[in-house]
Parts: sequence; structure tokens; C-alpha cells
Amino acid sequence: MTLHAFIQNLINGLAAGSVYALVALGYTMVYGVLQFINFAHSDIFMLGAFGGLYLASWLAGVHPQPLQLALIMIGTMAFCVIVALTVERIAYRPLRNAPRLNVLITAIGVSLFLENLSQVVFGADPQLFPSIIKTVPLLEGDDIILNNIQVLVVGVSLFLMLILHWIVHHTKLGTAMRAVSFDIQIASLMGIPTDLVIAFTFVIGSSLAGSAAILYGLSYPKIEPFLGVMIGLKAFVAAVFGGIGSIMGAAVGGIVLGLAEVFTVYYISSSFRDAIAFAILIVILLVRPQGLLGSVRKVKV
Repeated sequence: MTLHAFIQNLINGLAAGSVYALVALGYTMVYGVLQFINFAHSDIFMLGAFGGLYLASWLAGVHPQPLQLALIMIGTMAFCVIVALTVERIAYRPLRNAPRLNVLITAIGVSLFLENLSQVVFGADPQLFPSIIKTVPLLEGDDIILNNIQVLVVGVSLFLMLILHWIVHHTKLGTAMRAVSFDIQIASLMGIPTDLVIAFTFVIGSSLAGSAAILYGLSYPKIEPFLGVMIGLKAFVAAVFGGIGSIMGAAVGGIVLGLAEVFTVYYISSSFRDAIAFAILIVILLVRPQGLLGSVRKVKV
């Protein structure tokens, strides 16, 4: 493997991993606060891709392109937030005190419902995501190609991760989120509005999924109702690898998974592109079940 090929795969892996990281953050935040896996999160991502597609058609005449992209991303994030809050209010909140297995089964049911509803509404055939931003090579030569879409994906993802870090560690709502994640009952007794904090957690996670959907559509412009299945599984693996419940761990896990995937395709075969994610999951569960940056939580029974 030449140095040029290594750098090219590194660029491709960072771009792919950035999308996984944004989706993984939604998984890890909900788990950190409510201690359950929101399997419908991957379908919020899928709905965001379709929302972005139709919004792009509606805003096709808006210029310049950066303004159009910003409006589409903001609109898609808002759409994903509305869907996520609806799911949280109707499906999850009534089961707040139910056994975790009940909530888990409900999350799977919501996921299947959204996938099949999308198939009815949008059709089963793949659709082409519009080219909101024209692809322009920024660096081309010596077997290395770097384009503006890759820079945009990594840059926007990093920007959103920094905003998330600031919200969680430097705002009152972020402090409340960390308190609820530590113990929801004690947080409630201390006067923290737990329902509001939980809803805010879904707002952040779904908005990140919406932004990831647009970035994914720009990079891989083919979307369909089951788009979120594999992306969601890989993002879940990234969250577990980094340490489910750890924001930094989800970000690191997404990047590592993206790099592992790209280098696997180059070194071994494209047939193992999806298999590598589950191989990483098996290894991390055997070697370090709490994840790379996760911690062991003691539970009283």
C-alpha cells in the first residue's frame, strides 16, 4: 500500500466515519439518559434523507448554493426533531416506568412501522438525492483526490460535535442532562424537569441524525426506505465500540468504524465492507464490554 493510497483511504474513511459518528451520538445520548437503545433512531435518519430530498426540490431556486444547503439542513433537522418528539411522546413516555424489555420491543416496533410507512409514502424504489452542492476537486494529483463534499462532511460534523460538547458541559440543560443520566429519580426530587430534559435529549439526537442524513445524501446520493437499517446498525456498533453513553466515545467509534470499513475494502475485499462492523462489535464485547471510553456502571438489584 503506497503512501498516496493510504492518505486517500484516510480521507474517505474520515468522511464516512463522520456520518456514523453523528448518528451514533443520537444512540449514545438517549441511552445515557434513559438506559435503552432507541432503534427507531436509524429511521429518523432515513426520514431526514427523504425530508431533505423534498425540501431540496422545493428550494431549488434559492441561490447561492451554500444558503440553499443551510436552509435544507436546518429544515431537515427541524423535521427530524418533530418526528422524534412525536415518537417519544406517543411510544416511549407512557412506558417510562415499564420494564426495559417492553421499551426495547416498542422501539423495534416503531422502527418497523416507520420503515414500512415510508415504503408506502415514498415508494420502494431508490431515489436520487439532488446535487445541492456541486462537487469540486480541491486537491487532485498523485493518486489523491480531495473534494469539497468530503471537506464539508468532516467540517460540519466536527462543528456539530463541538456544539454538542458545549451544550452538555457548559449549559444548564447540559448539566440537567448529566444529572438525569446519573439518576433520574434523584434528579426529579431535586426539581429538575426530567420530561423536558428527556425531550431535549431526543431533540439533540434527532437533529444530529437529520444533519447526518443530508451529509450522507451529498456523499452517496441514493436513498430508499430501508436506508437506515445498515447505517443504524453501524452507528450502533460505533456507539458500543466507543462506550455506549459516552459522547466522546461515540464520536471516536464512528471515525474508527469509517476508517476500518474503508481500509477493509482496500486491503481485503468490498464483500467484507459491512461484516467488519460486526466483527468489531464481537471483539469489543469480548475484550472490553464497556467500550473504549465507557465505564462500568454499578446497578443495585
